Amino acid sequence: MRPVLIQFGDFGIPSFWATAFAGFVAAFFVVRAEVLRRGHSAELAYDIVLYAYVGGWVGARLFLIPTAWGIFLNDPIGFLLSGSGWVWYGGLIGGAIAMWVLSERRGISMLEFCDISAPALAIGLAFGRIGCQLSGDGDYGVATDLPWGMSYPDGVVPTLERVHPAPIYEMLACFAIFAYLWRYRWQQPAAGDLFGRYLILSGITRFLIECIRRNPAWIFGLTTAQAISIGMVGLGILMVRRASSAQVGRSVETEEQPAAT
Repeated sequence: MRPVLIQFGDFGIPSFWATAFAGFVAAFFVVRAEVLRRGHSAELAYDIVLYAYVGGWVGARLFLIPTAWGIFLNDPIGFLLSGSGWVWYGGLIGGAIAMWVLSERRGISMLEFCDISAPALAIGLAFGRIGCQLSGDGDYGVATDLPWGMSYPDGVVPTLERVHPAPIYEMLACFAIFAYLWRYRWQQPAAGDLFGRYLILSGITRFLIECIRRNPAWIFGLTTAQAISIGMVGLGILMVRRASSAQVGRSVETEEQPAAT
């Protein structure tokens, strides 16, 4: 483990923040490419990434407060600026709210903003999980005797027990989701389709990852993340079906138009 990536005397650069910044940069270039492909100005990419970053950061920290209320009360500033303990679904919700605000300001469809952001969300989280792995921030799984099981003796949340390297699992899944979405977007799907597929794939991934994570069950034997993942998959299915219906309707209208004479 390497919680501090680079040390300069008394000043150190946490590995989590370094990889989070790398994810931010990667997400920006992904968004910029998609914004330009759709005929918008490059300036829009800066706004999308900035709003999503701020909204995601706020959501990821605020959703953690109820689970660590005592720690938050003891040191609110230190808690909010900590490099560990981020809530993934909180970041997604916070980012979505920020995107809605931006869509209202720009007068651009929220569904288009969501579709533009979908591949970037996947690659951004992939880099974030690299940071979780390097810092050993407690995102690892339960004990395992599998050959690739590992311990985190020097992590932010250390353990000498050999456990599932859950951040690596999720990192690989996120890169795969990004690759799929990046290729699928060239099929020109209807509005909402791309983001719906992101919700389905990410929801399934997180639900399965939670099966080997150490998070406590919340309701009906599910963790909080699993319950939210089910909601994500359901919403994603609805969005894909709605987009498919819109695509079919558009195709029918095109076929029914009289040929030019």
